[in-house]
Amino acid sequence: MTEGRGAETASARAAMVLRLGYPAHEQHYFSGFVLAAADRAQWAAIAKAADGARRAGVARAFMWALPQVARDGFVTFDGEDDVQAFDAVDFPIAIGREAMALTEFSTQIVSAPSGHEQRASEWAEARMRYDAGPGVRSEADVRALAAFFRARRGAARAFRFRDPFDDRSAEDGGLPTAVDQMLGVGDGARRQFALVKRYGDGDAAQVRSISLPVEGSVRVSVDGIETAAFLMTDDGEIMLDHAPPFGVAVRAGFLFDVPVRFAEDRLEASRATFLAGEIASVPLVEVRAPW
Repeated sequence: MTEGRGAETASARAAMVLRLGYPAHEQHYFSGFVLAAADRAQWAAIAKAADGARRAGVARAFMWALPQVARDGFVTFDGEDDVQAFDAVDFPIAIGREAMALTEFSTQIVSAPSGHEQRASEWAEARMRYDAGPGVRSEADVRALAAFFRARRGAARAFRFRDPFDDRSAEDGGLPTAVDQMLGVGDGARRQFALVKRYGDGDAAQVRSISLPVEGSVRVSVDGIETAAFLMTDDGEIMLDHAPPFGVAVRAGFLFDVPVRFAEDRLEASRATFLAGEIASVPLVEVRAPW
């Protein structure tokens, strides 16, 4: 077995399987694990290495371990590279403007007869749910929503949605500035930084991954000085033109959308209130960004 933490390429690690002196079909391959939640981006390289080992013909490929997988929300499916389950289109703004929002976590709670509890948080990040129904005001809204629902094939395809209560990096809800959110510190070599938003302070802070920044809204600072020397990657991360020196803070501000899908495969409109364009409920649920 070999342990991987994302430093090697998937092809090189998979090729290593065939150099261990045993036929590939008699080997089990340990792709890797992520010990700390702050390093969860390494799951991408680990998943690629596992896929490479499977293509090389190993009997089994493993990732470790379930608590870390559940904590970081890592999910992979056979053949998912061949399926495009996200459309880079916006939910109609007029429909979503008055949506209701719900923030949820998953917590396992065990209660003792004495009344004491043990609690285990299963998700590293919250998941959002929305109801866009209250925003539907007219027959035109009904038609637009029905067409959008059909184009997404119900719950099959995700899309961009602007959260009416939380769509920007600034804590006070104001316009983004280049110093809103801490992304990381330089080490003299690293140039790419993922966008995040923090809720709370200290060790209790919850860090939210931002995968859908609004185009043209991202502002970046290095050592407190705003810079335009960066570009946005296809994954929604910042790529600086030059690596910041060791210990230098990289911060950013931005507007962002949430990747969501329809929560149900059916959409109901009441004929009795058709002219008013009323729809009782249009539930949406956040989806985890692809790795």
